[in-house]
Amino acid sequence: MSISAGVRNLANRAFPPTVAEPAARRAVATPASTEPNQGAGTPVELLPQLSELAEISRSFESAPASSVITWAAERFGDRIVLAASFQDCVLIDLMARSAPGIEVVFLDTQYHFAETLWFVEQVRARYDLNLTVMRPKATLDDLWHSDPDQCCRVRKVEPLERALSGRAAWMTGVRREELSSRATTPIVSFDVGRNLVKVNPLATWTDLDVAGYIRDHALPVHPLAERGYTSIGCWPCTRPVGDGEDSRAGRWSGSDKTECGLHGE
Repeated sequence: MSISAGVRNLANRAFPPTVAEPAARRAVATPASTEPNQGAGTPVELLPQLSELAEISRSFESAPASSVITWAAERFGDRIVLAASFQDCVLIDLMARSAPGIEVVFLDTQYHFAETLWFVEQVRARYDLNLTVMRPKATLDDLWHSDPDQCCRVRKVEPLERALSGRAAWMTGVRREELSSRATTPIVSFDVGRNLVKVNPLATWTDLDVAGYIRDHALPVHPLAERGYTSIGCWPCTRPVGDGEDSRAGRWSGSDKTECGLHGE
């Protein structure tokens, strides 16, 4: 038995796969937000034992990201979504190879760079994504200038809450190397605030791993990545980084803010 198969067997013993529900409705980027189905909270039978979840996460430490994605898709079916920032498409490419059809959620804050919106459409078309675009309920304002934390809550956190309503798990591209606050990010954990399992298949990946995967698989590259933007968010709060700067130095530059709030930090 391969290491990957052994890891999946361990995980499935702790959380046996459920019978798949009907496939989620395909949604694409349109002028209006596409809302996911709203439903009750996570069923009790899908809630994990935290000790078992920690064991599964440890078992994935030396497993390829594709094994993590395959396990998550088999375990949660269409009750898992992948939240993508579209800074790159590494996780989406891995998903498309390992478990195509997982719903991908993009948070359109209404302040993304035009290049980001263009890149979203390129990636959507390349992989024929099951894409849901979430937009804030708020109108355009200058909150990003006066209260960036509240701006993120309105334009990122609240739309994500709607996207995750009725789900059992969500998948992200969070990596340990990105920030000191993410250095201990587990591959699989329980998101207590949202009452969901959180899956981070790329947690152990370095910047070199990401760059190598993009090169080896000839993936499309975000246009701003070639212009010094090593971390890409909303245009009012993102700048290119200089030589010797941290890769996220261009986010909320000049302030103590380092996170948008999606990941609970």
